[in-house]
This record gives sequence, structure tokens and C-alpha cells, in this order.
Amino acid sequence: MTDPEGLISAYASDAERDAEATVRPKRLADFIAQHRVRDQLDLLLRGAMGRGAPPDHILLSGPPGLGKTTLANIVAAELGAGIRVTSGPAIERSGDLAAILTSLTEGDVLFIDEIHRIAKPAEELLYSAMEDFRVDVVVGKGPGATAIPLDVEPFTLVGATTRSGLLTGPMRDRFGFVAHLDFYSPDELDVLLQRSARILRVPITEGGSAEIAGRSRGTPRIANRLLRRVRDFAEVRADGTVTLETAQAALRVYDVDELGLDRLDRAVLTALVDSFRGGPVGLSTLAVAVGEQPDTVEEVCEPFLVRAGLLARTPRGRVATEAAWRHLGRTPPNGTFGTSGPAVPDLFATGSPDV
Repeated sequence: MTDPEGLISAYASDAERDAEATVRPKRLADFIAQHRVRDQLDLLLRGAMGRGAPPDHILLSGPPGLGKTTLANIVAAELGAGIRVTSGPAIERSGDLAAILTSLTEGDVLFIDEIHRIAKPAEELLYSAMEDFRVDVVVGKGPGATAIPLDVEPFTLVGATTRSGLLTGPMRDRFGFVAHLDFYSPDELDVLLQRSARILRVPITEGGSAEIAGRSRGTPRIANRLLRRVRDFAEVRADGTVTLETAQAALRVYDVDELGLDRLDRAVLTALVDSFRGGPVGLSTLAVAVGEQPDTVEEVCEPFLVRAGLLARTPRGRVATEAAWRHLGRTPPNGTFGTSGPAVPDLFATGSPDV
């Protein structure tokens, strides 16, 4: 069956977005886990509403998929305010940001995703807007240029970033509330999956939800995505109920193993172990070995592999740990980098110490 106009894929993408929006909590009380951040936000919002003023600007940091966008929408809902959504890469000029800021009404929430990627001129314009609710728009060039001050209605900026270290000091200091979101535990993801299953009307057993939760990398976005894929498998090849056995069979089909590793994760570990004797090997060499770009390996695969204790970064390159060898069913050689520490350096080891 062909789809020359991409109608099926477009419909599938819309359905995925609709499903994701459906399971997102709308209120702070429904937000699962992140208890410390949730309590702090509750105090911030209640205090601001009691004073009848917009709350301080909010910065949310953490890995992708943990709920930063969801929390931004919850902040607007709790305040009963409108929300404008944009992203750092979309704001290329200060004029783009000025147009957004001057269109806000009093009390609105402005959500900027990946705020660390905002252009420098726009960032400098944002400083005065955050502090003084005023922007200066420069009209003309050269000696005849004129700065026109424009007032901005009091608003709350919610910034989200996956790389808080790339934020400049002046930008970070202008946020009155800074929160870091942590990975979820399997038990927390289990509760989240049970809630999502009720919303999506997916029959699921405790064993089925626990199995999906254990393979979701501590990330709600991944857990909800796997739930939808397991649901498809259950409806097509089983009786429609997501049981432990159905979840295991479905996740085998989708190449998600017991630790949550997918095809690319296992390809990286297999290349390290089989082709480079466990490393050390440079990032660029490793990326070529698995047929991916270095950025993909570094930003998509490595964070979870390092956190799971399967891969280590060393000054000389990437190294497979003893746990990685055993996960692949291999016997680690003597001196493998693992719990006992790094191996004795080998001057003739394959791989270069590139980043």
C-alpha cells in the first residue's frame, strides 16, 4: 500500500500528538512524582494569587520528556491565564521577541522551550522585559537610529532547558524560581501508566504496567509512547488487554530490551565490545561504526547508557563497563573498566581520544 501524499503518516503524527496531549495532567495535583518541585511551585503560585500579582519567572531544567512543557501549561491553568508557546531557536531576531511580548495581556504566561538556544540580541531584549516589563525597539540604522520604549503587560516567563549549563549568568539570575526535574522511579512510572491507561481506555494489568515502566528509562514520555505501542500489539495480536506476557512480546517486536535499550543503544554497546574490545574509543569513530552522527550518539544514547552504568566516558574515549559486557551476554576480559576501576592503559588500544 502506497501513501504518495503522506496522508497516512500525517494522520498518524496528529494522532500521536493528540494522544500525548490527552494524557498530560492539567492541574498540579494530578502531576505525578517530582514532589519537591510540585510543592515549591504550589507555594509560588498560591502566594502570587494571594497578592493578585504575576508569580516570579520560572526556569525548568532537566532531560527531555520529564514534563517541563506540561508544567508550563499547568502554571497557566492554575493561574487562570493564557499561555503563549514558542522556542529559543524560533526567536532569531529581537524584533520577533518584541512582537510576542507586546501582544501579551496582563498575567499571561510566556513559555520558551529550549531557552538556552535563544539568539543573543533577543536575550538582551528579554532582560528588560523580565525585570522592568519594558522593551526598547530600535528603529533605523546608524546615527539616525532611534530607540522606542514600549511597555509590556506584567507576565510570567516559563523557560525550559535541557542544558542549563549553556544559559548565561545574567539570564539565569533573572529567574525567581529555578527547578530541576529528575528521572522517575519505576514505581512512579507505574502509577503514571495506570493513569494513562484509564484515560486511553486501555485494559492493563499490574504486571503489564510494571513491565512497561521498567523499560521506560525513567521518562514519562517514553512510558506513554511504549504504552500506545503495546496497546496496538494487544489489540492486533492478543485479546486487547495489556498483560505481562503481552507487554514482553510487544516490546520484543519494538526492540526494547529489559533495561529499556533500543536498537541504537545496543548497536553502540555491541560496537564497543565486539569491534573495539571494550574501548577506549573516540566518539567520532564510534558514531561511524554504528552509522550515526556523533551528535546523535552523544545526545540520544550516551546519557542513558552512562546513567545505567553500561558506558563510561574517559579522557581517552568511551569505554564499555563490565555490566555492558554481561548485558550483551559476553564474558568481560580481565581489566575491563567496571566496578573495580579503569583498566591499565594500553598504548595500542583502538580508538582516538576525540570528544
